[in-house]
Amino acid sequence: MKKENIRIVFMGTPEFAVESLKALVENGYNVVAVVTQPDKPVGRHQEQLQPSPVKQYALEHNLPVLQPVKMKDADFIEELRSYKADMQVVVAFRMLPEVVWGMPRLGTFNVHAALLPQYRGAAPINWAVINGETETGVTTFFLDKDIDTGRIILQKPFGIPDTADVEYVYDGLMCLGAKIAMETIDLIASKLPEDNLDDVDFSAVLDSISAPQMCEDVELQHAPKIFKETCEINWNQSAKKVYDFVRGLSPYPGTWSTLCSIEDNGVKPLVMKVYKTAKSDRAAVGIPGTLVVEKTRLYVNTSDNLLQLLDIQLTGKKRMDVRSFLNGFKDIEKYLFQTE
Repeated sequence: MKKENIRIVFMGTPEFAVESLKALVENGYNVVAVVTQPDKPVGRHQEQLQPSPVKQYALEHNLPVLQPVKMKDADFIEELRSYKADMQVVVAFRMLPEVVWGMPRLGTFNVHAALLPQYRGAAPINWAVINGETETGVTTFFLDKDIDTGRIILQKPFGIPDTADVEYVYDGLMCLGAKIAMETIDLIASKLPEDNLDDVDFSAVLDSISAPQMCEDVELQHAPKIFKETCEINWNQSAKKVYDFVRGLSPYPGTWSTLCSIEDNGVKPLVMKVYKTAKSDRAAVGIPGTLVVEKTRLYVNTSDNLLQLLDIQLTGKKRMDVRSFLNGFKDIEKYLFQTE
């Protein structure tokens, strides 16, 4: 079956999904409609509505856009069915009910930013970096009743350099995700005749190109959603753990820690975001969270080594390198990071 004859509904919301949608549109795949989240209220009084990046791209290319509030809404289901999709492609969207993912005859597959079954969940890129992984990747799999557990179609690995932050991995997987989406559609198309599909056992075809996830005797790492409290630095950990934690959440949403005065002088604690650090082989010289200043350098004691701070931001101030921070912040030696 030619790829041009496969009617595709694309589902996604953020920038990460745009790259896959763009690849399908620019390479001649037959995207008949796009499903994305409702416009998001923005502005001081939430008076403006901001369309998702996927919606913006879809409108620029004259693609019909559906924005259901509830995925089981009867009107949405009826409208979605009217596009007579052969296949649905999902990239960075939301959980789908069976009435949606089970609708097309060629199934619904998801592009997941990890090598399943590892890092199932909402934030696989962040957690792979936080956990110090040296490799991650992308996976396409058919959706089923449970989140991120369906039959795997294709996988592509992606190396994580020790110096990489989550932005680097995000950008790499975004491009790799677009490639694997096209390859997955091509693979499915190659297993179908060009005409006379009446006698095709679609379930058998899809099973022939996919395999169940192998989870036996494997310690699974999970990727839950990131919240503000998730991003607080625990200085009681090793320097390597804190280093990976910082780069796994940089530049967004960014890790943070509370800077407190050592003296009981009524000075209010300050919240500092930490965007970049550097490992050192120097042993800690104080309890975790205490600071060491050496001219233009600022170190923090962890459970084993000193960790150098490079790029930070105090609440209400602009982001800056530590040298600039030290030039303007006096008596930093009288502070420490909160550890409890």
